[in-house]
Amino acid sequence: MLSAMLFAVVASILLGGVMTLGDWAWAALEIRHRIANGLIHGAVMCLCLGLAVGVRAGRPGLAAVAGPVIGVIAAASFYALAPMLRWSAMFPAWMLLWILFAVLQQRLSKQEAIGTALLRGVIAALASGAAFYAISGIWVNDTHASPNLMRHFGAWTFAFLPGFIALFFALPPARRGR
Repeated sequence: MLSAMLFAVVASILLGGVMTLGDWAWAALEIRHRIANGLIHGAVMCLCLGLAVGVRAGRPGLAAVAGPVIGVIAAASFYALAPMLRWSAMFPAWMLLWILFAVLQQRLSKQEAIGTALLRGVIAALASGAAFYAISGIWVNDTHASPNLMRHFGAWTFAFLPGFIALFFALPPARRGR
């Protein structure tokens, strides 16, 4: 059984790898930024994020179904806000997904009250939102044709870590056999 901190670090590294692979695909395959592509990207990212939450809660199957739904909701919120906020709409969308994953974790594990889960989600959203803001230059400072993938991997891992720490801190892993 992994400690909450170790689980958060491992999940962050894995998600950092997934997102770096996504950044590579956008560049190498010259994927144009269209709403459908963004929704798919959000769904895949959140499938993986959902699996991390689900494995920790002892219910990966249900989380694998809920994760992409959360991803589409978060990505859709970006596209709804983008006409007003432009690329800054990424930050509230990023924060929304952490709040939704905190609620998912609560529903899966039933180890804390919904109010506590919402507070955990807000903390994850603020901490990870700040980290996400700190790394957001990775798309601006790289050429789209040739991103620095090690830089992206480190940045993504850093952006996910505070969210996972907030979600998993002081919450024991679920017992198997439900």
